[in-house]
Amino acid sequence: MCMQSIERQFTRIGARAKVHPPVVRRWGITPEVSIDIGNDAEGEFFDLSIQPKLVAETQVIDVQPSLRHLLLMSRQDDGKHKFLCGHDERHWFVAAVPERASVSSVKTAFDALKPTAVRALENRLGVKPRKRNRRRNEAFIRQGEWFFVPVENQGLVDARLALRNEPISRGGGKPHMCEEVVRQGGQLVYVSNQYPNGLTEGQHRRLISRKPELRHLHWVAQRRNPSVFVRGRVRHPDHKTILLDGWHQVMMNTENESIAMRHVAFID
Repeated sequence: MCMQSIERQFTRIGARAKVHPPVVRRWGITPEVSIDIGNDAEGEFFDLSIQPKLVAETQVIDVQPSLRHLLLMSRQDDGKHKFLCGHDERHWFVAAVPERASVSSVKTAFDALKPTAVRALENRLGVKPRKRNRRRNEAFIRQGEWFFVPVENQGLVDARLALRNEPISRGGGKPHMCEEVVRQGGQLVYVSNQYPNGLTEGQHRRLISRKPELRHLHWVAQRRNPSVFVRGRVRHPDHKTILLDGWHQVMMNTENESIAMRHVAFID
C-alpha cells in the first residue's frame, strides 16, 4: 500500500491523514513508524511518519465509515503492530492494540482494548453484542481510556478515605478530574525525586542502611497499583462529563500492554 492509498482509506472515515518519511533527527533515534494527531489551519489530522522501506508493509486492514474508525497494521522486524484510529466524542485518536490479541477488525480491536475484567463482566451480565462497544452499557461507563465499573457492594469502599477534585492519569497528557476518589490496597512504596518509581519498605530500609545520608531526601509514602474507586462527576476537556451514581472501580484500557505503544506519539 502506497502513501496515497493509506491517506485515501482515512478519508473514508471522514479524517485527513498525512503520510511522510520520518524527519531525520540529529540527536536521538528516528523511529521507523510514528503516529500522532496533528493540527493545522484545517483542524486535526493523522500524522503518520513511516520509513520508506516500511510503507509497503503498512496497510489499513479494516474500515468502518459509520463508526468513523479503521484498523491500521504495520509489519516490522519484531512482528505485526496494529493501531485503532478513530473519532471519540470530540477528537480523533490512535490507540496501539496489544500484540497478544488476535485482532483483524475494528470490532476485535475494541474488544482487545478492554480490560479482561470488563470483558468477563459483559459475559456474566449477558450484554448484547450491539451494546458492547458503546461508551456505556450494563457493565461499564467509559471516558477516553478509562472504564468505570459499578461496585456491587458499595460498603467495600471506605468513603472516609475519599479525596475531592482528584486527578487520575496514566502519565502524561491531560488528567481526568474526579469529584471523589478512593485508593485502597496496593503496595506501600517510598517515593522521592531520585526514586520516582518508588522503593518497597525493604528496599528503602536497605538503601538507607547503605547510604544513611539519603534519609534526608524528601520521601513520600504512596501506594503502588492500588484499587481506585470514583463517584460523582468525572471531567475532561476532550470528553463529555460523566456522572457516576455510586462507587465505580477504575480500570484502564490495555493499550499500555502493547509493544506498539512506542509508535504512538499522541497521548490523551
